[in-house]
Amino acid sequence: YAATDDKHDAAREQDLGDALIKARGIEVGHVFYFGAKYSKPMGAFVTGPDGAEVAVEMGSYGIGVSRLVGAIIEASHDEAGIIWPEPVAPFAYGVINLKADDPTCADTCEKLYRALGSEALYDDRDERAGVKFADMDLIGLPRQIVVGPRGVKNGTVEFKSRKTGESEEMAIDSALNRLAG
Repeated sequence: YAATDDKHDAAREQDLGDALIKARGIEVGHVFYFGAKYSKPMGAFVTGPDGAEVAVEMGSYGIGVSRLVGAIIEASHDEAGIIWPEPVAPFAYGVINLKADDPTCADTCEKLYRALGSEALYDDRDERAGVKFADMDLIGLPRQIVVGPRGVKNGTVEFKSRKTGESEEMAIDSALNRLAG
């Protein structure tokens, strides 16, 4: 049993008892019934079972793209922001430069960004690390690559999953090979 608030049947709801599940939802697809409004003027008729001509009943259906985006966000988020599912994410990776004015960090980020091409969003703003992390979590890209002076000095970058929060440190060369492959 599924119904909007204005269409629900209180008696049917009561009959369901403990089996009733109440949840929020969002309409992503819709059907519009036109009846014979357009078929009659177009002369779209068929022969019915009794041999008489009958106007074709028409309708249209579709998925509301903006509603679909809203439904994805509603279904896939946490207190920090969106968690885009990989197939619909605007970018697969967020490259975070923790020290934009450090030439070594900037060079490493540029290499990673070039290796990713259109799959990456590059945050090279002159902001504190916390702001960059919060913004990247809010945007919700599936994976983040964190580049900071300490890591670069040790020859590593950090890969973080937005969905799980798990992170993995890896050698810069390994990261570049992984991204190129």
